[in-house]
Amino acid sequence: MLSIIYGWKIILFLMKKLSKKIITLLIRKKLKLSVAESCTGGLLSNTITSISGSSKVFSMGLITYSNRSKFKILKVPKNIISDFGAVSAKCCLSMLSGLNKLSNSNITVSITGIAGPKGGTRIKPVGLVYIGVKRGKKTYIKEYFFKNKGRAKIQRSAVNKSLQLILGVLK
Repeated sequence: MLSIIYGWKIILFLMKKLSKKIITLLIRKKLKLSVAESCTGGLLSNTITSISGSSKVFSMGLITYSNRSKFKILKVPKNIISDFGAVSAKCCLSMLSGLNKLSNSNITVSITGIAGPKGGTRIKPVGLVYIGVKRGKKTYIKEYFFKNKGRAKIQRSAVNKSLQLILGVLK
C-alpha cells in the first residue's frame, strides 16, 4: 500500500513540475492556453491552475463530458460523433476547432477517451485516448492506449501526456 501512495506522489510531483515549466514558458512567450476535456474531467485544468502564476496564461478550461456538451459548447457536428464516435481523432480535432474559436488562445488542447472501468469495446477499449494540441497553424492529434489499471491511472496518464505535448509545442 505504501508503494502505491509513494507512486502517486511521484506522478503528481512530475505533473506539477511539467505544469511549472509550461507556465514559465507561456509567461515568457506571452501566450495563452485553453483546454477542452472529456475523459479527464478537468484534471488537466486543475493540474495547471494549481500552480501559482497560471492565471496569467490560462484562459479557459471546459469539461465537455457528454456528447450534448460537445455539440452545444464546442459545436462538434453531430455527424462526427454518429459516424466516428466521441472517442475518435475526428472528434478530438473538432473539439480543438470549437475551443479555438471560443477561447482565442494561442495554444488549445482537447482530450477525449475511455477512462473506464466500463464503456470500452473490442475496437475502442478502455484506455483509448485522443489528445489534440493546436498552436498557430500546427495541429497535432495523438492516439494513445493506456493500460487498463483503473480510471484514475488512465486519467493521470492522459494528463501527463497532454502536458508533455504542450511542452513540446512550446519549445
